[in-house]
Amino acid sequence: MSNFPDPIRDGLQRGWKVLGGAHGALPEKITCDVAIVGSGAGAGITAELLSRAGLNVVIVEEGPLKSSSDFRQRESEAYPALYQESGSRKTTDKAISILQGRCVGGSTTVNWTSSFRTPVPTLQHWQQHFGLDDFSRAALDPYFEQAERRLNVTPWLVPPNENNDLLRRGADKLGIPSAAIARNVKGCWSLGSCGMGCPTNAKQSMLVTTIPEALDKGATLLVETRAEQLVMSGGKAQALRCVAVQPNGAVQGGAHTTVVARHFVLAGGAINSPAVLLRSKAPDPHGRLGTRTFLHPVVMSAAVLEQKVEGWSGAPQTIYTDHFLETQPIDGPIGFKLEAPPLHPVILATTLPGHGQTHADLLAKFPRTHVLLALLRDGFHAQSQGGRVQLRGDGSAALDYPLTDFVMDGARRALLAMAELQFASGAQEVLPVHEMARPYTSWAQARAAIEQLPMKPLLTKVVSAHVMGGCGLAGTEALGVVRPDGVHWQVDNVSVHDGSIFPTSVGANPQLSIYGIVNRLAQGLAQRLSGAPAQMLA
Repeated sequence: MSNFPDPIRDGLQRGWKVLGGAHGALPEKITCDVAIVGSGAGAGITAELLSRAGLNVVIVEEGPLKSSSDFRQRESEAYPALYQESGSRKTTDKAISILQGRCVGGSTTVNWTSSFRTPVPTLQHWQQHFGLDDFSRAALDPYFEQAERRLNVTPWLVPPNENNDLLRRGADKLGIPSAAIARNVKGCWSLGSCGMGCPTNAKQSMLVTTIPEALDKGATLLVETRAEQLVMSGGKAQALRCVAVQPNGAVQGGAHTTVVARHFVLAGGAINSPAVLLRSKAPDPHGRLGTRTFLHPVVMSAAVLEQKVEGWSGAPQTIYTDHFLETQPIDGPIGFKLEAPPLHPVILATTLPGHGQTHADLLAKFPRTHVLLALLRDGFHAQSQGGRVQLRGDGSAALDYPLTDFVMDGARRALLAMAELQFASGAQEVLPVHEMARPYTSWAQARAAIEQLPMKPLLTKVVSAHVMGGCGLAGTEALGVVRPDGVHWQVDNVSVHDGSIFPTSVGANPQLSIYGIVNRLAQGLAQRLSGAPAQMLA
């Protein structure tokens, strides 16, 4: 697909202001109206709106600028180039693997396009427990609608691939409702490689939508540039200190740059944004910073079918069921959402349990393998406090995330639910993704085994691609890090515009929650800084 149009290369040829890495040396100092840390979901929406308001914007991205010409559907290239820690980021005890983007466009460049508005029960919980009175569905719907129009979020009307249709068929057999997932794509080729960057530019990520719009409006993009810390003085942030890094994240020869701005927006994701504030020694009188950082802890179940599944082909995630969320009180035992992830050799091989011949035997069945995942809705119960972002000795970010008995009870129930559904869909054998599990050939056999599995960290395989919290929104400063308008409670020229502002996990894939909520926050910020009437997303 090397001859496919590449809007990034076209923009660079038109004269976009991009510096860092191969694009030119960083200046020693750069001055602007607003500095934005990150270039993912929250950063992209913010950059477009502020640039359209006539503000001088500098975007600081730690990762490289890659484009459709670089996306060749190869895991060996994509994970090192596009993900935090080459796709191997983990919690401090290594018990949870975390997939997060580290490139221009952030996780929107590599996600699977699943788009859900913030569920009403989640918003109601935020209103009741965090003083976010104006975070009702009615108040937010106009901002979701704008984001959906801008990013072409629409129902997916193409029939699901076999991996997803097995979820639908199994749910139907059990009398469980399922539905199609909306996706932010335009002219999708259904290649199935969304997680490696879209080679046809069909995915309406920040890489091909809002970031180019901001650059066309005169914004400056610094790539391979890590935001280290805000320089605090007089109760305000005066500057942002940054360091040049290599494409793999290693420091590049000690080159530094200082960005001086009127206002600073942190949108580096819900591990990196709290870390910038921690390194900056930002005020934190109530000890909230970095706390209540939430994942959707994910557990998985693999099945082998008689027929080919070929989970690597076709749109990756198109069917879901919320049955196990909707039948559970939000503040009761942890509920979970079921989806079917795409399957690729490296990601499957590094996820399935076992080693040696046993592992090889599992991979030999790859074309007939089907996988379900359960997103656990963490953060709504006294026993689900999530994790905490901390700094290592070298100042890098680390997430401590205890897998409590409360969470692991949900994990066991999820493994049971997925196994029953997979047998209902015709599975010949089901393998809960757990180091002590083995393939089971009947629902009765699987149920008896899963009920006895020790649900312990490292034995139970837990992953996540959704990181939220750590800079939570709240109606009072005692309950959160940022105000309902996204501005830091103690530092009024610093805002946070990413998933770290969520007071709990969302209970759904979070990208559209970030788009919609940050759309509102960024419109307000643009109006305050420019003095002009707020402009909607185009």
